[in-house]
Parts: sequence; C-alpha cells; structure tokens
Amino acid sequence: MTEEPRVSPTRRAWRVATPMILLLSGTLFVVSAQNSDGGDLRPTRYTDIASIVEAETAELERLTEEAARLDAEVAALARAYDDRDTNRYNRRIEKLLDPTGYTAKSGTAVTVTLTDAPEDLIREAATNEERDKMVVHQQDIQAVVNAMWRAGAEAVTIQGKRVIATTGIKCSGNTVQLQGLPYSPPYVITAIGDQLDIFSEIQADDYVSLYREDSTDPEIAVGYEIELVDHATAPAYDVPVNLSYAEPMES
Repeated sequence: MTEEPRVSPTRRAWRVATPMILLLSGTLFVVSAQNSDGGDLRPTRYTDIASIVEAETAELERLTEEAARLDAEVAALARAYDDRDTNRYNRRIEKLLDPTGYTAKSGTAVTVTLTDAPEDLIREAATNEERDKMVVHQQDIQAVVNAMWRAGAEAVTIQGKRVIATTGIKCSGNTVQLQGLPYSPPYVITAIGDQLDIFSEIQADDYVSLYREDSTDPEIAVGYEIELVDHATAPAYDVPVNLSYAEPMES
C-alpha cells in the first residue's frame, strides 16, 4: 500500500490562501473598473498647473460677471427709489463714473507691445540672471503704464482690460496677473489721449529706455513695439472694487 505524501502545514495554508487572494484581487479589479468608469483613478489634472489655472480663471470670470450683474441690479433699484438723499448720492456717483473708469473711452491712442525673447534664446541662456532679462516683468508693464498716466492719458488698457487706480499687476510664474487673471505675453498696453504727449513721455522714461536698449541687444532680444493708433476704445471697468484701508488701533 502506497503511503500518501505528507503535506506540511505551511503548504496546506498556501493551498487555502492562494484561491482566496486571487478571489480578493479579482474583486478589487472589478470595483476599481466600476469606480473609474473607464478613466484613470489617478487623474493627472491635479498636477497639471495649467489646467488648474485655466479652471480657476474661468470660475473667476463667471463670478465677476455675476457680481457685475448684481451691481447693475442694485444701481437700477437705487435709481428707482425716489428719495432726496438717494438722488443726491446718485448725482455724485454719475459725476465720478467717468474719472474712475466706469465709462468707456474712445479716441486716438498709443499702443505699446512687450513680449519675451524667442524661446530658443531663453533656453540657451547660461544663468537664471540672463534668462530673467529675457522675459517681461510686472515692473516693465508698470513703467509703460505710469508714463502714459503722466502724459495725461484719458484711459489705459492692458490686454484690452481697463486699468484704474486700484488695478494690481503681479508676476505669477511665467505669466502676469491682472485683476486676478493670468495673462501670457505679448502684453498689449494702450492709452487713449494725445498721441504726441503720450509718445514723448514713454520715450523719455528712464526705465522704458533701458528696456528698449535690451530689446535691441541680440543677446537679450525682449520684444518692444510702439504704435500710433487712429482710433481705439477702452471699455468701462467691469470688475467690482474692493477697497482696503487702515484703521486706528484701539488705545
């Protein structure tokens, strides 16, 4: 009589465990497939900065449009309310709409366009300092805008957006943020007003002059172009204004 081979406890345990592991793995695969619905359970969109910025920009634009609609509704209700004090305040508001940028402006204009150096030249730069000179920064845009204001510009736009006293211009990576929205070069800056005065002030500005010198240097080659425009329109400012101010500390 042949004696059956003895099976060790360890092998016996594996014989039982292996089918269980396979069954559990199959169940997990089915659950994962159902949850992913044919997609990736580890989507790359959370690491895609450009997509995140684009989504946030779209949401900000939606909220801005909604706020503008509500502001218009409030203004309409205020005008409909026939009260002496309300009417007096409304007349003051009407007078301030133009100088604060809440009405469109049209006329002759000067347009300045700033842009980064060609990408291949930026890639060939040996140091970060060299690359830094080849891209447009917020101070470059601000220098042009300030020169336009000094020349008596009636209205200024950047990327077609109206610039007012509270407009902020900030660098954000390789883009510039204007009123919370990111923009990439080229940066188009337009001023409505006397062309000769605006052109002369821009040409005389020390900071802009240094930028123009960099634009003619083939090793830096940032973009600079100035143009006289027969007719341009600066749209009314359409973003809600949030003012912050200092308050005295309580003694």
